[in-house]
Amino acid sequence: MLVRLILVLLLILFLGRAVWRLLVGVVEGASGARAGRTRVPRRGARMVRDPVCGTFVVQSRALSADSRGEVAWFCSEDCRRKWRATHA
Repeated sequence: MLVRLILVLLLILFLGRAVWRLLVGVVEGASGARAGRTRVPRRGARMVRDPVCGTFVVQSRALSADSRGEVAWFCSEDCRRKWRATHA
């Protein structure tokens, strides 16, 4: 009987905690505030597409190469090397 009472109390405790966390998450989501977490930037970063493998890369982190006035952006040195071999 005592074991059953302890198990019921633990179940109530876990369910109460789950409901509390759900409510806190709903309030944070509705208000847009996230305590201790980074916010989504208001302005997106410019993305460029690697012409070799098709990967999208943030332009500020991408490697570039110029051929006949055309600038191409790459995700890696390997892709840039492959592109230069065909556009030399």
